[in-house]
Amino acid sequence: MWRRALLAGFAALCLAIPMAAQEVGGGYLDIYVVHVKPEKAADFDVIARKIADANRKNNGDRWLALESVYGEANTVAFISHRDSYADIDKATDVFMSAVNKAYGKEATQKLFNDFNSCLVSARSELRHRRWDLSRKPPADEATYVKWIGESRVIRTTAVHVKPGKSAEFESILKEMKEAGDKVDNAQPTLVSQVYEGGNGTTYYVTSLRPGLGGYDNNPSMKQILGDDGYKKFLEGANDTIESTESMVFRYSPELSAPSEQVIAVAPAFWQPKTEMAATKKMTKPKKMTDTMQPAAEKEKQ
Repeated sequence: MWRRALLAGFAALCLAIPMAAQEVGGGYLDIYVVHVKPEKAADFDVIARKIADANRKNNGDRWLALESVYGEANTVAFISHRDSYADIDKATDVFMSAVNKAYGKEATQKLFNDFNSCLVSARSELRHRRWDLSRKPPADEATYVKWIGESRVIRTTAVHVKPGKSAEFESILKEMKEAGDKVDNAQPTLVSQVYEGGNGTTYYVTSLRPGLGGYDNNPSMKQILGDDGYKKFLEGANDTIESTESMVFRYSPELSAPSEQVIAVAPAFWQPKTEMAATKKMTKPKKMTDTMQPAAEKEKQ
């Protein structure tokens, strides 16, 4: 989302099987990950908030922002759900329209330039959601939205698969899913596969929790699979996996532009304080009733 907006702003000056649209949460994840210069972290935060605020106020795109807790420091990810490739173009248009409406084209371009100047690097990916490999995925849209709205942290592991080993690796994931679905206290785990913007074959295994404490006392892979299943898993992983990278992120509501449905789950968290304060300020005072009148006035009556 952000990458396309920045490129679109620059241009203004210089000139597997796809999931169906009705899938829960959309068929794709549009990811933009930035690594912020440590000395520019405060500036980045101010600029990113301005962009997010302009987008929210003018009914632009929808995304959730995440800031790294464990893993590479000063990393921020912006995640949007997409139904199709065409949906990406539409999202870019409404985003640019919203920010331009707030600041004008020249000021918007400067804002994007300032945003870029705060970065060490940036990367974008389009991931295909693999519900067929995910353990205990949400049954419907309402359950999914509630789950997202109540979550505060995400642990995600990038799994880089050896060339030509995708089928074998997916077979391992399916066995893990089948075993995990039968364990009552096993938590949901979502799987997605990189379609665009990656090197080689990469899958992401992700779990959401309401807090870091949610990762305590979870059943281990050995407990889920059993001794024989775990041994088979280790052998299969050794044959198919090239490398893995794990990170933990925390949601940042100030840098996010969530849907109204997500906000409704936990408005105190998902609505930035400045936005909530402005809403309260705009609320008209209630008409004074008889019981609210000063005692002296009541006596006169």
